Amino acid sequence: MLDGEGREFVGEITAYDRDKVSLRITEKRSLPAQPWQITLLQAIPKGKLFESIIQKATELGVFRIVPLLSERVVLHVKEKQAHGKTAKWQQTAIEAIKQCGSPWLPKVELPQTPRQFLAGQETFELPLIASLQPGASHPRQCFREFQRQHARRPKSICIWIGPEGDFSPEEIALIQSGGAHPITLGPLVLRTETAAIFCLSCLNYELSAPD
Repeated sequence: MLDGEGREFVGEITAYDRDKVSLRITEKRSLPAQPWQITLLQAIPKGKLFESIIQKATELGVFRIVPLLSERVVLHVKEKQAHGKTAKWQQTAIEAIKQCGSPWLPKVELPQTPRQFLAGQETFELPLIASLQPGASHPRQCFREFQRQHARRPKSICIWIGPEGDFSPEEIALIQSGGAHPITLGPLVLRTETAAIFCLSCLNYELSAPD
């Protein structure tokens, strides 16, 4: 059993009936968190794709997921619906840690626009944005530059993933003015859910590679 806060429990079934099981805890384990935290800033795609993104992001060890309402997002979440949707998305993350065995549950936040998120003035040691624009850097270049400047790997990273068709030019300018470095995902145009998995996989690879 997992509590989502780094603890794992081993137990024995002492009683059960149709809809209830009683357990006796026989062992408790505290597992350390990763030495880095990845925040996924993900534009909400149409349909149920966002639930799949949450599932895969959880399996890839993301620390936090921020659903974004960008200008080109098809789904528009009304304020009174936001809490219900967020609770459902959080439950998807709970089911994902059960499947993958992660002791740490990522937090899924309420949907917000890029401007609303940036207004919070949060800082990340390595803020990145997946970019379709010319001149974007390979992710490894960003990590090498950070390593050169700080002689260590970043401890807090965020990655912005746009919707189908990417963020609008105004949103891109706003996000980059907040310090995000544009990174390329290769020569092919990826769907938003593929881009999320690609970026998180790259980040995990760079962060967990041996020194």
